[in-house]
Amino acid sequence: MPTPSSGKAMADRESDIVAKIAAGVAGLNPHAWDRLGNGDPFISHAFLSALEDSGSVGPGTGWTPAPILVEDEGSHLVAAAPAYLKSHSQGEYVFDHGWADAWERAGGQYYPKLQVAVPFTPVPGPRLLGSRPQHLLAAIEAVTIQNELSSAHITFIDDAGVSECERRGWLVREGVQYHWFNRGYSSFDDFLAALRHSRRKTIRKERRAARDGLEFRALRSSEIGPAEWDAMWLFYQDTGSRKWGRPYLTRSFFDQVGERMGDRLLLLLAYRGERPIAGALNLIGPDALYGRYWGCVEDVPFLHFELCFYQAIEWAIAQGLASVQAGAQGEHKVIRGYEPVITRSAHFIPNRSFREAVGDFLESERAGIASEAGWLRDSLPYRSSSSE
Repeated sequence: MPTPSSGKAMADRESDIVAKIAAGVAGLNPHAWDRLGNGDPFISHAFLSALEDSGSVGPGTGWTPAPILVEDEGSHLVAAAPAYLKSHSQGEYVFDHGWADAWERAGGQYYPKLQVAVPFTPVPGPRLLGSRPQHLLAAIEAVTIQNELSSAHITFIDDAGVSECERRGWLVREGVQYHWFNRGYSSFDDFLAALRHSRRKTIRKERRAARDGLEFRALRSSEIGPAEWDAMWLFYQDTGSRKWGRPYLTRSFFDQVGERMGDRLLLLLAYRGERPIAGALNLIGPDALYGRYWGCVEDVPFLHFELCFYQAIEWAIAQGLASVQAGAQGEHKVIRGYEPVITRSAHFIPNRSFREAVGDFLESERAGIASEAGWLRDSLPYRSSSSE
């Protein structure tokens, strides 16, 4: 795969600011990188470098790290974007396979493309880090044009980043996720009290069935040892092989993220006797719990809901967190109290005719997304003021 030249790339003709393209996040100063973030665990140096050092991204994966950096006159890092050259569209959760097919049918080469993202992580958050978002976007555009790439994409970008992209005429795409919001609940029962009677009854029934004969443990930091990581790796492999054909993450990733981020991890395990049979790995943000990886080796009714949804809610309430984000897709989350949330991605396409075609598609897609989100909100199980 061709790689943009490391070193410097012209980023903004108006200001003559230049941006560097690094070979990866792992080789950068952790404190300088993390100073640009807002505490989001997924854009931390620890998380991104664990992906690189474990071989989850890099040679042979189709994800070539190419973070874009902006420095001031004193060579201090003031802005950055976690960027990758992609030779496919796997592991992004914003699907552009149709765009790739159309571009290549027209005689173009869609890959490699430039992807600003957290690999394998459909979690909305900051992607234009630091104080110079316009310089970063100008650099991304320059890298795309100078290297004759088909396009650049920023997936699961926060609202502030979307506004910056719209200022430069980038295309914006919408999607739907499902998040649970803590409205001052004091306990899980307090949350259930906000639901309609039929849903309270169903959730209690699901929890009893899932918990029958099992023990549950919530582990943090040093409580998670090699045996627990071995178990979680088996669970993750099972889910990954069924969903993607092969898991995205390597076994080494779990060890490395455990060493580097132990205090920001929550591992929920289900045991039958002394044998772990299912697990869910969560990351802890400043005000949210993020459910990321789940799997099991024994089929137990409703166990997925118990570990990934109900115990996550219970733990978030106990810790006073504002929300739980349980990953992409899954309309089944709505009837369990998770609410539809619009997510966004931004896309830079230099070719005018291709950009116009994609823009027309996105306009019609947005109408469908808005309709879907409205229907889902009407399906929420919460009691209204006129109900019981």
